[in-house]
Formats: sequence, C-alpha cells, structure tokens
Amino acid sequence: MKPLAGVRVLDLTNVLAGPFCCHQLAHMGADVVKVEVPGSGDLARQLGADPDLNRALMGVSFLAQNSGKRSVTVNLKHAKGKAVFRRLVRGADVVVENFRPGVMDRLGLGYEILKEENPGLIYCAISGFGQDGPLRDLPAYDQIVQGMSGVMAITGDADTAPLRVGYPVADTIGGMTAAFAVASALANRGGDGQGGCFIDVSMLESVIATMGWVVSNYLVAGKAPVPMGNANFTASPSGTFRTGDGPINIAANKQEQFEAVCRVIGRPELIDDPRFAQRQARLDNRAALTAVLEEALAARGAAEWRRELNAAGVPAGRVLTVPEALAHPQIADRGLIGTFTDVPGVGRDVRLARPGFKLDGAAPETDRPPPELGAHTDEILAEAGFTPGEIEDLKAEGAL
Repeated sequence: MKPLAGVRVLDLTNVLAGPFCCHQLAHMGADVVKVEVPGSGDLARQLGADPDLNRALMGVSFLAQNSGKRSVTVNLKHAKGKAVFRRLVRGADVVVENFRPGVMDRLGLGYEILKEENPGLIYCAISGFGQDGPLRDLPAYDQIVQGMSGVMAITGDADTAPLRVGYPVADTIGGMTAAFAVASALANRGGDGQGGCFIDVSMLESVIATMGWVVSNYLVAGKAPVPMGNANFTASPSGTFRTGDGPINIAANKQEQFEAVCRVIGRPELIDDPRFAQRQARLDNRAALTAVLEEALAARGAAEWRRELNAAGVPAGRVLTVPEALAHPQIADRGLIGTFTDVPGVGRDVRLARPGFKLDGAAPETDRPPPELGAHTDEILAEAGFTPGEIEDLKAEGAL
C-alpha cells in the first residue's frame, strides 16, 4: 500500500526534525523532492560516524532520514532561483520547512506568497517554539528543547538528573508530529485539490504533548514529577532490577503480576507481607521491595528470569544494547531494516530503519536510496517544464 501515492512534497528541511517528517511521508508513497542549497545541501550530509562519507556529503546522519527522496539544488537567494521554486510549488501538494520563523517570508517565499501560486498548498513550518510567542525567534536544537520541556529534569535519578535522553527525541517527536499533521491535512482536502492550510509545528509543544501522564499528574493532581531513574512511578515492582549477570526490566503493574513474581523467585511469603501486600504499600516501600527482589534475582541470569517471568504472565525483558536489539529476531525478521545495494556516493550497501508499522502485513519501504546532492535537478526541472537549455542557463547564472 502507498496511501500517499500521487502526492508531491517539497522538502526544504535540514538535519533531523523536518527530514524525519518527510521520510515518513516518502515511505507512505509521497514523491518527496528535497530542495537543497547548491554545493552543500542538508547539513546532515556532513554529520555521522564515518568521516569519509561526511566529506562526500553522504553522511550517515543524512542517509538515515532521506531514502525515497529526490534531490534538486536551488539557490533560494537568487531571483531566478526563487522563480524556479515558485514554479515547483505550482505542481506540489505540500511544502515542509524547518527554518526559524520569518526566514521564508524574508526570502519572499512565505506561505502567503506561495499560496498565490497554489491555493491548495499545505505548508508545514517546523520550528523550536512555534511561529509566535516570546521565544519564536530563538534557535532551538534537540537538547535545548529537551531541557526546556522538562524531559531532562525527570530523566535520570536524584543523583544524575537532569539527564539528556540518549537520542534526539525532541527532533524525532517534532518530525513525527509534523508528518501526522501533514497526512491529516491531506485527508481533509477536497477531491479538487483545494483546502490548503498552514501548519505550525512547535517542537517544544510536541514534546510536552507526549508527556501526558507526568503533565496531567501536575495539572490535575498537583504532583510535580521527580526523576526516578529506572523505576516506574505508577507501580512497584516495575523498573530495572539487577540479576546474576546483568539488568532485567520487570513491569508487574497488576496485583496478580506481583504475586506471580513472588512465586517465580521463590518468595511467596512476600504476597502477604504488609509492606508489599497492597499496591500503595509497594509504592511506599519501593526500596525495600527492590532489595528483596534483587537478592533473589542474583541467583540466575537475566535471560533465564525473563523466560520464567514471561511464562508466568509477567511482562519482563532483558536490557539490550543497540546492536543486540537490531540483531534480535523480533526486529531482524519483521522488515524494519531495509537494505539498499551499492548506493551511489557511498560505494557500499546501506541498511536503514523503516517506519515501525506494517500495512496489510508488509513493512512500508521506499524504492530509491538516499540521493546524492542535486542528483535529480535536471529531471525535476524538466518535469516542471524547463527545457535543457533553460536548465543550463540557470546553472550558469548560479540559480541552481
């Protein structure tokens, strides 16, 4: 299934939040045209763990979020480059950008201008703080948003918080929010392609929106969240526990699950222990319960405990490294990881993560690898009606 087949997206975005948004749309079948700065392109082309690929403008960070896209280079500061972009907008359904608010307006390519070219245009602007408010003009990177949203304040424990989440969670959530908003706007358009709109995505608000339980505990119950490390604030025993050879996560959130844990570890007397018999008592005596459980869990390894706890109906899982997680048959056999062979500009096969769902039993996939900078410029401009001679003239004048 390709639900967005026939939809064209102009992707002006850089680094992660915007590229992640458009990557999701590409997997749904959209024709995503990545509009990049001539000579350098998306900054992510220079980022990643392989210096040689960074120098070749095919950095690993770029590869991760840009399969399925075509690349065209247009100088949006050049008068004729602006004209080229406006012409591309006429044949597009969506524009996605993640510049600071006001940048596109100053270029003369803001929403009010572009909707004159295409009244049905869906324009999605992703920024750190949104298009209005006192912080609208400030730069925002993932870590800035993690700190300002409260995420860092509740990550870690009393000794380590505030702590950054170990991957760019704010960028990713912002991109996912934008993809959902764009898809919803596309679904709302009439059959005549009318019904365009302006989508204002704030990374800060997107992240806070995902913190539902901790936010509601404060807004509704007046309880400010605190960092609790690997413990789950809603239940006990629920969190990470030491075993004989490494950590295990156990989520015994129900009374029957707690009782099953006690039986599995050979400590059935804990079921009636007044410190632990009721849900609130276990929360009040979390440290004591953890100590008792870890004493028993030390007898065997995490993998063996996982099997026994799962067999007894208790959610439990080992704590894996990223390589271990990717190699696990649950991931390796479901189609999450796709492979592109002998990728141009890379010179070897590239394995990339797809979206984490299936449609009618199949994982969505893109049909082209991440593009070299400007690889599709001539092709895309020809589709917009430019002749080969016009394209060469535009390149000579610095518009492309």
